[in-house]
Amino acid sequence: MTHVRTSPYYPQSNGKIERWHKTIKSECIRPETPLTLDDAQRVVERYVEHYNAVRLHSAIGYVTPADRLAGRHEDVQMARNRKLEEVRARRIQNRHAAKHEVPHQSDEVPTVALEVPAETG
Repeated sequence: MTHVRTSPYYPQSNGKIERWHKTIKSECIRPETPLTLDDAQRVVERYVEHYNAVRLHSAIGYVTPADRLAGRHEDVQMARNRKLEEVRARRIQNRHAAKHEVPHQSDEVPTVALEVPAETG
């Protein structure tokens, strides 16, 4: 990896780090509001760990950077797809069962007999 300097006062040439600054401000610094430098360092360290190991990133297929870096992204995707297929199959079974289900006695609407008062006269 090499260090490359961008043009001064031209944030468009450095979009990735500008996006990182926006993300860390909106998801970490502003919600936590650290009061000291030590607090800020702890908050940012905790957020960076979350960002790399827990938070899913759309640009890399909704996996964590840690999974992508370790080469686990394909396994994560396969496991996710397997779960989705299982849920879809269960939905189909449930819909099929609901269509062909015989109403239970408790599902029936109870009938109420109305009593007509006897006339006195």
